[in-house]
Amino acid sequence: MTPDQHLDLLRTEGLRLAAMPADALGAPVPTVPGWTLERVVRHTGKVHRWVRATLAAGPDAQLDGAAGLESLPHGRDCLPAYRDALDALLAELVAHDVDRAAPTFAGPGTIRFWMRRQAHEVAVHRVDAADAVHAAGGVAPEPVDPAGAADGVDEWARLMLARALPSVPEVLHGRTVHLHGTDTPDAEWLLRCTPEGVQVEAGHAKGDVAVRGTAEELLLTMWRRRPLAALEMFGDVSVAQHLVDAARI
Repeated sequence: MTPDQHLDLLRTEGLRLAAMPADALGAPVPTVPGWTLERVVRHTGKVHRWVRATLAAGPDAQLDGAAGLESLPHGRDCLPAYRDALDALLAELVAHDVDRAAPTFAGPGTIRFWMRRQAHEVAVHRVDAADAVHAAGGVAPEPVDPAGAADGVDEWARLMLARALPSVPEVLHGRTVHLHGTDTPDAEWLLRCTPEGVQVEAGHAKGDVAVRGTAEELLLTMWRRRPLAALEMFGDVSVAQHLVDAARI
């Protein structure tokens, strides 16, 4: 995806989150025990504020975990406060060249890193929020755009797995997982698990296990929002289960 497409995804999913019904703020999130819709909104807005403050501090700033971390208000006021945080983040992102240097948790990076990361941050949390509303008797969640979801799987595999698995469990050494998104082109990956980490190759290849589903189903399963067993799998299913169990982010 291009930076503009990441911005579009961030804006679309952020506006969906901002539009959640205030009357459902106390609804629990069924896939994230202990979280409510309100907590999802306040958490995501707080992350937006942190990223905006980090980027506003300049290209040579250190990644400060406390920057901009003023909490959003509780109750109904968290929704307009979230919208303000989203708008401020979008304004900060578009104010800079996408290749301007920026600190990231993965080392030196650029503005485009945060466009992508925040797009997928809010996409997954918007589904969390929509799941809470649906479980409380509301409408079913709107799907994440297939191309956006596929890019989210790619980010999970190439970036987030390295954070989740600084050392790969021995049971996965030498094993491979093929992921296949069935509803959008070029949504296939082979994950090679080695003692040094997980190597990611784009494209079709045979793995010890193949995991198939829509790009959104893959994204939400890798982020532990949907059960792995709901996907179509061929081969040694235990390999996929070990990977998902180990990749706790």
